[in-house]
Amino acid sequence: MRLDTHETTADTSADTSVLDGIHVPLVTPFDRAGNVAAEALEALAHEALDAGAAGIVTLGTTAETAMLEEAERDLVTEVCARVCRERGSLLTVGAGASGTRASEAALARLARWPGVGAALVTVPSFVRPSAAGVLAHFTRLAGVSPVPLVVYHIPYRTGQPLDAVALRALGALPGVAGLKYAGGGIDQETVALLGDLPDGFAVLAGDDAYLSPMLALGAVGGILASAHLATERFVELAAAWRAGDVPRARALGHALARLSAAAFAEPNPSVVKGVLHAQGRIPTPDVRLPLLPASPQAVAATLKELAEIR
Repeated sequence: MRLDTHETTADTSADTSVLDGIHVPLVTPFDRAGNVAAEALEALAHEALDAGAAGIVTLGTTAETAMLEEAERDLVTEVCARVCRERGSLLTVGAGASGTRASEAALARLARWPGVGAALVTVPSFVRPSAAGVLAHFTRLAGVSPVPLVVYHIPYRTGQPLDAVALRALGALPGVAGLKYAGGGIDQETVALLGDLPDGFAVLAGDDAYLSPMLALGAVGGILASAHLATERFVELAAAWRAGDVPRARALGHALARLSAAAFAEPNPSVVKGVLHAQGRIPTPDVRLPLLPASPQAVAATLKELAEIR
């Protein structure tokens, strides 16, 4: 999926040619003093790319963006942009707000960081505009953003369901490269959308447990928090569907769905952080209020599912 970047003051020399594949939305690790653990974050980014991820995503829900201060969000973006610039990999950064003007300002700031290749922008939450209002919102943003947009459709968080017709209209906008689809399941609208996509519009699975059926229906990849824990296997699953290896895809898809269900048994990213800490990959399992750390039982259950993946 080609990402044609707008002219901008940002350095867009990183390879942003594909959205296809598995993109890992990174957690924000904290040290024992409660500060962003920048070295651990950098290591996580390299680990994901070493394991075959097509790119990384930062400042999404998994990053606890709502609980980070502005300086911390800038630090996280700088670290991840440096890694992706060095590796020639795609960095997608969460940006946007419920209001269009605030979203424009958030997108404009991305030009400060060489290496940012796309912006993940959620459908406006809480205000619940009409489908026509959502289209007008993204039309305005696509016209001013320094990078292509990936629309984040997650109605169980935004309170704004959109049907296939509305999502298809967003996909036809110049400057909109793709869609993170987290509809909470697979229904008639999912099938209708994937059965008739605009040219050049990539759909990425956003509900971890439904990655395999989404790939079978025509999604080109996913943005998946649980891919922290088994990046190589998620990459293998996407490759199996592309290659038509249905037996392997089915078996691996079921195993990864069980892993994802365990990782989301408590509010994200608590369990993912608990597992990463148990693996020695981040200095603490800490999350910020109003989130609470994962229970030992949830972490143990997820580690068990991880160990059983073949």
